[in-house]
Amino acid sequence: MRLHLEHALLDDGVQSDVLLEIEDGRIKSVGAGGQFWRREGEVSAPRRQFPRAPGETDGLPGLTLPGFANCHSHAFHRALRGHTQTERGSFWTWREQMYDVAAGLTPDSYFELARDTYAEMRATGITAVGEFHYLHHQPDGTPYADPNEMGKALLAAADEAGLRIRLLDTCYLASGFGSPPEGVQVRYSDGDAWRWAERVAAFDDRASVRPSTRCGRSRATSCPSSSRPRRASRCTSISPSRSRRTTRAWPRPA
Repeated sequence: MRLHLEHALLDDGVQSDVLLEIEDGRIKSVGAGGQFWRREGEVSAPRRQFPRAPGETDGLPGLTLPGFANCHSHAFHRALRGHTQTERGSFWTWREQMYDVAAGLTPDSYFELARDTYAEMRATGITAVGEFHYLHHQPDGTPYADPNEMGKALLAAADEAGLRIRLLDTCYLASGFGSPPEGVQVRYSDGDAWRWAERVAAFDDRASVRPSTRCGRSRATSCPSSSRPRRASRCTSISPSRSRRTTRAWPRPA
């Protein structure tokens, strides 16, 4: 697929007459100034104003920008839109409403909610998202048959919306200073940092989404420093620039 862009923001600034070549859902090449379709001599003024390259499928007028990245997303918070700015609410009233939403989500409803959220992002020019993922387990804290089912729902939602995603899988072990998770927070917790690391390491997302959509997983923590493993056990990550999987394994302490 070949697209002619009237103007485009490239590494060296805004350029005109840019030809974009796309293959298998990825950008294959970018050329400015008509260089791909120019054969001999200079291109005529009428042709340079809005040229058509051989095999080109479409032309985009105006200015084309690279896709934006939303680096901090909590997809299920979309369900709170328009419900928390009433009367004299506070952070704490918002927090309780957020917990009510989190308590009722299933893998299917989480997928639908995240898909709609990501579709809205895509419609505004966002093409990659960093999703803070801490809603891991069933309402009583019991893992699903697939302990990463909720995470896979997010990956599938991003895949359907056409968004690249980095899942920021969170280790959530405390509700406050010296306090264990309580209430709906038990859905967030793996119990200890080692079980969290084992779940993350077992998360095989290669069959869940297309390689062009998958952007990988990173790790975040919400736990006391004394509970954190010195080095996470068998944590897996993917380099978004090379889609390369790297796995590191360390023994669990006795």
